[in-house]
Amino acid sequence: MLIRKAEERLASDFKAGELPGSVHLYIGQEAVAVGICAHLAASDYITSTHRGHGHYLAKDGDLFAMFAEVRGRSSGICGGMGGSMHVADMSKGIIGANGIVGGGIGLAAGAALAAQLDGNGAVAVAFFGDGASAQGVVSEALNISALWKLPLILVCENNGYSEFSPTKAVISGNIADRGAAYGVPSVAVDGNDIAAMWQAAHEAIDRARSGDGPTLIEARTYRFHGHVEGEAGFLKSKYRTDEEVDERRDADPIKRFAAELVSRKVLDEAEIEEISREIGASVDDAADRAVNEPWPDVSSLESLEVR
Repeated sequence: MLIRKAEERLASDFKAGELPGSVHLYIGQEAVAVGICAHLAASDYITSTHRGHGHYLAKDGDLFAMFAEVRGRSSGICGGMGGSMHVADMSKGIIGANGIVGGGIGLAAGAALAAQLDGNGAVAVAFFGDGASAQGVVSEALNISALWKLPLILVCENNGYSEFSPTKAVISGNIADRGAAYGVPSVAVDGNDIAAMWQAAHEAIDRARSGDGPTLIEARTYRFHGHVEGEAGFLKSKYRTDEEVDERRDADPIKRFAAELVSRKVLDEAEIEEISREIGASVDDAADRAVNEPWPDVSSLESLEVR
């Protein structure tokens, strides 16, 4: 819910012309990041994508610092120098989001090697999209992590589209099948089912911590917003129909989980609404405070240190 509310606020701020650049939103994919990161400590590592706000928040990234960073302010997590596509917090193992397709996969493999050498039981998780699954670094990471039994979890968030192209038009076969060639345990999971994601993550991370090597998880999900906010302003035609998006909203991970909590009598509708209201208020407070933060001073270019 925190990820959803934060993303909705970013969408609203972008539409109002208040952000210094574009944003790629994670709305609809929240169960993937939450299911994985629920098992991770600050000593574990994650690398992210250009759609990285959800991973950042799921790994306990600071909400206010994220909003300040997206607005390019000096109190942002990267001093306002990284922007939306480069949120990071080394103190929490968030090595960073990345504007390069598949750019974080090699970094995660290196972090997994470092964890193995340190012998501290830490793991590294690389989040990447279905489009990035065709990058050579995926094969390289599968190969080396299998050879060396690195504590690496490769998480492909297959949201059905590689930017503006349907995945089935640009990616051959099933992504989850690619681990088999390297002897890497692999699984395809309903990425909109938080319980299924949690269980798949539990098994993969336990395997990695035990020294049994990597896992490939293909999380099949869907993004409700476009590839990038504002895309309608430069695309000549739609690449998916409104009917398709509306149909996929029936599998909204938050609505599905809320309905399950109500059916199991864990929460009732009023309690869920109160949670939504409280989180929405905290998001608005953080976003509103970020508006008034100062811009970075030019001198900080020579002295900036990422947290």
